[in-house]
Amino acid sequence: MSERISALTPKHITQKQVMANFPKRPRDSHKGLFGTVAVIGGASGMIGAPLLAARATLKLGAGCVHVGLLAENAPSVDFLQPELMLHSASAALQLPDVDVFAVGCGLGRDMAAQKLFHAALNSNAALVLDADALNILAQRPDLRTLLIARETACVLTPHPGEAARLLACDTKEIQADRVATVTQLARQLRCSVVLKGAGSLCATRDGRLFVNTTGNPGMSSAGMGDVLTGMIAAFIAQGLTADNAMLLAVHLHGAAGDALAQQQATIGMTATEVTEWARWLLNRWASKS
Repeated sequence: MSERISALTPKHITQKQVMANFPKRPRDSHKGLFGTVAVIGGASGMIGAPLLAARATLKLGAGCVHVGLLAENAPSVDFLQPELMLHSASAALQLPDVDVFAVGCGLGRDMAAQKLFHAALNSNAALVLDADALNILAQRPDLRTLLIARETACVLTPHPGEAARLLACDTKEIQADRVATVTQLARQLRCSVVLKGAGSLCATRDGRLFVNTTGNPGMSSAGMGDVLTGMIAAFIAQGLTADNAMLLAVHLHGAAGDALAQQQATIGMTATEVTEWARWLLNRWASKS
C-alpha cells in the first residue's frame, strides 16, 4: 500500500443509528416516491449475480427496478421475480429518471463491460459499485479520474482482493491494516466505502469510520455481495444518503444472516434466504422506530 493513514478507532454500527433516518411511508404512497434503480451486469455465465442484486433491491423497498444484462442469451423476464424489468445493458443505461445505477455484479472485464461502466460514470445517477466494476476501476486510471470528479453519491463495496487491486498491493497488506485500507479508499476516491469481511468496515465520504458486528460464517457463500449491493441501492433510491444507506444495508445484511442462522444451520445458507430475512427484519425495525 503506497500510502498509510493513522488508524482511527471505528464506532460500532447500531440498529438505532441506522433506522434513525429511514423514511416512514405515507398512506398515499406510490412507487414514484421510492426511487428507480437499474442494476447493470450479467455477462455470459453470470446472469444470476445482477438478478440476485435486483431482487434484493426490489424486496428492500425500491419503487421500480430495472436490470441491464450483457449476455447475448439473457432472459427477457425473471420468472421468479417478474416485477423486475429486464433490458440489454446498453438500453438500461439510457433509461430516463434512474436514481441509482448498481454496476458490477457479473459485469465481466472486457471492452464491452468497460464501455458500459464508462457510461454509468458519466450519468447523473448515484452509483453503487461492486465486483468487476471495481476490478475495471483498478486497471483504468482514466475511469478513476472520472469517478473522483463526480459530485453525485457513490458507494464502493470491495472485498479484500478487490481493495488490493484498487490500491496496487497484495491482500495480506489489506488484511494487516483494514482500517487504513478503507479510510484510504474513501479519501482517495471520494466515495463511501465498505470493506467487506468479518467485521466489515465502513468509511464515510466525510471521514467517519464504523465497524459492523452483525453477520456470521454461514454468509461465506456466493451471491451475498450481490445482495448487499442491491440493498444499498434500494436505500439510496428511497432517499437515504449514500453513507446512511451503506450503514443500514451492511448492518441489516449481517443481522439477516444472524436471524437465519438462529432458525436453521449456518452451513448451506444462501443469499436468496438472506434477502427474505432482511425484508422481514427491516419491516420489524421500521415498525418500532
